[in-house]
Parts: sequence; structure tokens; C-alpha cells
Amino acid sequence: QVQLVESGGGLVQPGGSLTLSCAVSGSLFSIGIMRWYRQTPGKQRELVASITTTTGPTNYADSVKGRFTISRDNRKMVYLQMNSLKSEDTAVYYCNADIRVRLWSPLTDYWGQGTQVTVSS
Repeated sequence: QVQLVESGGGLVQPGGSLTLSCAVSGSLFSIGIMRWYRQTPGKQRELVASITTTTGPTNYADSVKGRFTISRDNRKMVYLQMNSLKSEDTAVYYCNADIRVRLWSPLTDYWGQGTQVTVSS
């Protein structure tokens, strides 16, 4: 069974940095686009960044451009390097991926359970 597990969240001071990781486990055929979303209470989930392959292309929300970097490797991992963090970056961050479990399977949306990032002094 395919699972996505995030790690790396925590408490950080404004201006600080954090790196989130997301590991995809389970038997699968291929992974398409990988994304990071975030959500705060009472608000819709927001797309933060996406990456198509290990060399890109990448896309970012305007609010994080120049501060966040998404990357992925060949071993089913995706990362989100977050620099110059602001209080408004506080949210639960979710990993998302389009996964084809078998050659003949359709691409299916998978989500992690989320990791809390709190930016506060």
C-alpha cells in the first residue's frame, strides 16, 4: 500500500529555516508531479510548490517565491527547503503526489498526514 510520510516540521523563530521531507513507500510503478500544500484553520488548503521531475520544472506560490525551494530525488523523496520563515508561514504542511501504482493504473492522488510548522518568537 502506497503511503506518504512527512517529517521535519517544528517550531522555528522568524527568519529561521526548516527543511521538510516526504517519503513515499510501498510498491508502485511511477510517481508524477509531487507537491507541497499547507493549510491553516478555517482556510482552504493552499498549493505551496510543485515539481515535475528531479530536474524540474518547479512552480511556487507567490507568497513563498525566493524563500522556499522544492526538490526531489530518484528514491521517492521530495523536500521543501524553507528559508526566511515568517509567522504567516505557520500551517500544517502536506505532501501530495500523483502516483501510478501499476503500469495499467490511472494516476491517483496520494496525501501525507501533514506536519506542523510554527513560526514564532
